[in-house]
Amino acid sequence: MSQPQPLIQLQQSTDPLPNVQEMQFWLDKAVAWGQADSADTQKDTCLHLSRLKDFLQQLLTHINNMGSTTETMKKLPLLGQFIGRLCWNPYVTADATGRGLLFQCLWGLYSEHPGDAVERKANQWIRKVLCQLATEEDDDAAQTLMKQLGVPLKEYHLKVLRKMVALLQENIGKGCGSLGEINQRCSCDNILVTSEACVPLVTCPEAAPLIGALLQQAVPCVRAALSEDFLDALSSAYSSHCLSLEEQAVVSLWYHNLPSLEEAVLSLLESVLTNTGSTPQTIKQQLAQSLLPKACAQHCSMFLVVNDIFRSILKQAEGNESVKYLIQTFTSCFLRELALLQHQTSVSLKALFPQSPQSLLTPLLTLSSEMPREAWRHHLNWLSGSLQKLTEEEDEGSGDSSSSSSRGLHKVFEAWFLLVQCAHWVQVAVNLLVTSGSEDCGALLWLLTFYHHPTNRGHHRAQQLVHAKEAWTHTHSLFMVAARPVPVDHLQSLVTLLSSRPQQPSPSPLLILSLLANFAVFSQHPLSRSTEILQTVVGRSGLVDEAACVLSSLELRLSEGSCLSSDDNRVHLRIEALQNTLTHMHSAQSPAENQAPTHTHTHSRAGEGAYTHTH
Repeated sequence: MSQPQPLIQLQQSTDPLPNVQEMQFWLDKAVAWGQADSADTQKDTCLHLSRLKDFLQQLLTHINNMGSTTETMKKLPLLGQFIGRLCWNPYVTADATGRGLLFQCLWGLYSEHPGDAVERKANQWIRKVLCQLATEEDDDAAQTLMKQLGVPLKEYHLKVLRKMVALLQENIGKGCGSLGEINQRCSCDNILVTSEACVPLVTCPEAAPLIGALLQQAVPCVRAALSEDFLDALSSAYSSHCLSLEEQAVVSLWYHNLPSLEEAVLSLLESVLTNTGSTPQTIKQQLAQSLLPKACAQHCSMFLVVNDIFRSILKQAEGNESVKYLIQTFTSCFLRELALLQHQTSVSLKALFPQSPQSLLTPLLTLSSEMPREAWRHHLNWLSGSLQKLTEEEDEGSGDSSSSSSRGLHKVFEAWFLLVQCAHWVQVAVNLLVTSGSEDCGALLWLLTFYHHPTNRGHHRAQQLVHAKEAWTHTHSLFMVAARPVPVDHLQSLVTLLSSRPQQPSPSPLLILSLLANFAVFSQHPLSRSTEILQTVVGRSGLVDEAACVLSSLELRLSEGSCLSSDDNRVHLRIEALQNTLTHMHSAQSPAENQAPTHTHTHSRAGEGAYTHTH
């Protein structure tokens, strides 16, 4: 049975336990007061109110000295009926001292760990009484009293609720630090009891300050835990938009309640995956509104949970570009929030990314803007070589035991997962391929191919690398040769590569479109020629939406400093012009969408789910 610190200081009493006759006297009074609503009843209540409060103080002392609620009810069998009737008497509850004593008696009878059916039933009744005492509006006696006092009924109930919230809030401030003696009972139990009492009030706006205080209460000891019922009720109310919480309270709710955190992540994923118009910019806005990056930066244990969810989703949908955008944008936002809190927390990269290849952590997590641009190519060549070495070890281990093969597959997946999280380096690689010659594009093309086709099984990485080189060659020829008109053979070759071919490994259309978009934006060709090339290839392949998404991502990376350009203003204008062209193309295609088949991201799903199986 919980025994919170009294809110009203009581004198230590040596009086014997109230006898049955005394309890019966006050119960008869409570019954009589509740059965008649007259001037005589009000007068009798006022005459006895002072003695009643003395009796309630005596009762409270004995309740707090009992070993359990069951024991209390055995010795005082009329106690529940007595307190219940007083709680419904507006003449008693209108008095602040009497109301406070009734609240404390209820809290004293509440069992922290109910041991039998009596205590479980008592807990349910207490929660109901607290809720109805604060919100009931159909009490005839209360209406009569309010008319006499000239106070509107709604205002009266709000005052009762606010007073109850204030008393509860005062109660939770008494933790371990308020104990005066070593042997004194730990008052951190107040936090658990108070959170239980709040279960019926979670949707009341007036209870918001108390809920926020409970969620953000420091946890000085293991006894200062919040009730699971309270956390579940909060999570349910918040997810159904029946509860408004301040930012920090939401973060604390996720920290205390793992299911609510998981639900927030899955809700974000569902929103991104079901919205066909998701772009890198809209995904970034959704992430900012979700508070998830900020929450994970404050509690890195939450980041590990969120990262595990993303890891699992990516294994099942490795070809879904929206999932990739979400993961890399989340990681970028998280690292930015973490940097802002560096003076408050220090956590190692190894602790944040325990499963990632340690040699790749710092090189990949370093932002391109933090490194001289002339060092980008050397950095990417090193990254490409390191990743190739990992994949070669996987291939060599594929003929060994299944456990060895699984370990190799796991290492490659974790390396790829980290690359997806740090995809700004992939954008830098594509950007550099615009100015690369055939002799120094190999490592960059391998990195780009690995990003889009991470596994050999089901992807045929070697074949995909051939396709990537072929796509780069055709794109390079289209933009590096000034001949007019545009070479038709190279245009058709790109369209063919973008078309899926049955029973053949198809290259990712996003890989080819990334090359095409970067050449169109960063080449020195006139905008009209770049527009003509992009419009022709995209129009014939039917990948207008995918091309628009690539341009949107490129624009975002440019604003983050992940692109190599000597004239950012010129590049932004070219991106805007190309986006307008694609918008017009999309509008022109819309009437025919119901008749003509459309191309989607399924082109790149030849090996989707490959990481979920052991080969």
